[in-house]
Amino acid sequence: MTITPVAEIRDPIHGYVKMTEVERELVDSPFIQRLRRIHQLAGSYMVYPGATHTRFEHVVGTMHVAGQIAGSLVRAGDMGDDLVQEVRIAALLHDVGHGPFSHMYEEVLSGKSERSHEDISQRIIVETSIRDILDRHGFSSKKMSEFAVGRLKTKEPFMNEIIAGSLSADMMDYLPRDSYFTGVEYGKVDAQRVIDSLHVAEGHLVIDDAALYAFEALLLARYEMFKAVYFHRTVRAAELMLVRSMQLADGVLGLTDLSDLDGYLDLTDEVVLQKLLTLEPATPAMKEAKRLARDFRDRRLVKCAFERVVQRKEGKVGMLFADEAARARTVADISKAAGVDPGRLYLDVPTTPSVPYTYSKEVLKAIRLLKAEGSRRVVKAVPLTDLSLVGSIAGFMDIMRVYTTSESRHAVEKATSQLFKNEDPSPP
Repeated sequence: MTITPVAEIRDPIHGYVKMTEVERELVDSPFIQRLRRIHQLAGSYMVYPGATHTRFEHVVGTMHVAGQIAGSLVRAGDMGDDLVQEVRIAALLHDVGHGPFSHMYEEVLSGKSERSHEDISQRIIVETSIRDILDRHGFSSKKMSEFAVGRLKTKEPFMNEIIAGSLSADMMDYLPRDSYFTGVEYGKVDAQRVIDSLHVAEGHLVIDDAALYAFEALLLARYEMFKAVYFHRTVRAAELMLVRSMQLADGVLGLTDLSDLDGYLDLTDEVVLQKLLTLEPATPAMKEAKRLARDFRDRRLVKCAFERVVQRKEGKVGMLFADEAARARTVADISKAAGVDPGRLYLDVPTTPSVPYTYSKEVLKAIRLLKAEGSRRVVKAVPLTDLSLVGSIAGFMDIMRVYTTSESRHAVEKATSQLFKNEDPSPP
């Protein structure tokens, strides 16, 4: 299939991003345009003022990178050029179902539903005019709905891996993009070296071992961005407040009601924030939800009173991360010891792999390398722990933080420190 560009978008990360006719129609659809009104990094702009970039720029950039990966595989003889357009479309649509404030909405939704933004993306692709655009250009909306979220049923997993794997176009766009807009340096990676070194072997994406250093740099960049931006303590303070506000107001505003797709698609960052700010304070819960939204807007943020970071090699969940009841008991203990209303306490316990997931959402434990053995080229799965740099961070990073209001900070800090004086809150 010949890719014929008919339009282009000037992007600060990738330069001119060229689009085909089907891509232009999808970009011009209200569903991709909606992503202009959803911040890529949720509340990070409260700490990094430049981080006001949106999901729209990200999906366009991911489409571009996916096209580069596909082109590299075509040149290597590992993929037919008839698949390039499908790869680009899947990348463009991969975040079409994101809710307001991106992953903050996921935190609210996770307590109400087993569905994720990937599930919503699939619905949007098959139930809206996106389906009509795809059908008109000869693409199966069902297939593309699966492909866009890395769930394509195929005997060749590399297709999913381009979209959602450890060598995905998604990561190779968001790392440099988030780094650029936040102003931090960690996300500047040589993605082109990785792209040019990709091949397909045994149905999977593999990377030439000569480019292993570039892959390691990519994973290290993600690790540093995680610490410096994604889970920055003040970024999380802002996000916790807004998540709590949305949780309190959900019953009135129906934020997690996914039965009405049109209603869901109306929910963007500014719309939801305005709904929260204009709540009728008829109950204590609504009054608190409104106060939190107002404090978020005005950047009157809660303060971190306690922090404990544990890097673990095994994927075991520490006792405080086990379930909601355990977290509630911990909050109750801190509340009683500090003499602070539990409603003014926030226990933040994000558990995340310090290196990415595979395309199947499992933790990445090994990388497939294409290595030379004499005159042959063979694929070897190399455990991450065998890599000199990445091995030192492979595993999970557990962060436990306790936040409260500025006036209660000292009491909560003292109580929490005493509570965990002789106890590791996240034992290996």
